[in-house]
Amino acid sequence: MDRESDDQTARPPGALVTGAARGIGRAIAARLARGGTRVVMLDRDGAAVRSAAAETEAAGGLEADVADAGSVERAVADAERILGGIDILVCNAAIMDRAPFLEMDSGLWWRVLEVNLGGAFLCGQAVARGMVARGRGGRIVNVASNSGLFGGRGRAAYGASKAGLINLTQTMAIELAEHGILVNAVAPGPTRTREEQPAEPGPTVMQRMPLRRFGRPEEIAEVAAFLASPALTFTTGHVYAADGGFTIAGMMEG
Repeated sequence: MDRESDDQTARPPGALVTGAARGIGRAIAARLARGGTRVVMLDRDGAAVRSAAAETEAAGGLEADVADAGSVERAVADAERILGGIDILVCNAAIMDRAPFLEMDSGLWWRVLEVNLGGAFLCGQAVARGMVARGRGGRIVNVASNSGLFGGRGRAAYGASKAGLINLTQTMAIELAEHGILVNAVAPGPTRTREEQPAEPGPTVMQRMPLRRFGRPEEIAEVAAFLASPALTFTTGHVYAADGGFTIAGMMEG
């Protein structure tokens, strides 16, 4: 995206968004599409992602398991064919299964890390190799979490995966800078992504949340869209919280 070429100016940018069938991933895909980006949406729920792609007027919806290297390689190759090259990657696919540390079984631990951290590694590596080969640079946005910045009950696996994702973002930013690829992360706070969630966060969250409400997927998508934008030219390796002030709050009385 930083290295101009004739074929780049002849087509709109192409983006691949993972975990895009619903929630934050779908909102990001829709926001990019509204901005003129051709988007391929990827999710392990094939029927849901194809339906979401049709509803958001995306260029395509692909089924893949981001924790499986072969599945990722096939999906990235398909997305590149559809888009004529991937200029933007948003790694959003994640699972959050909570369990107390003393009761968490190793199967849950490894599955969360394989999807949340391993998936970003596999997708990021596959897409970045294509970006390097085309020589046009690009943007990679990882969807982290404020759970990667501090601990929380029941989040041993999820928090560790997101903390690892933040470090991976920094390492990718350092190593890919010479290729014109900027890598940043957005870290959502409490976000209402499902209808069955309560209307507002619980009391322990409300006590330290200046904006005192859930975020909306569309609000996270705006930050991700900025990080994916060609307007972002001198920022890489950073984490941008979209959390209503949750991670910066200290004393809330007085």
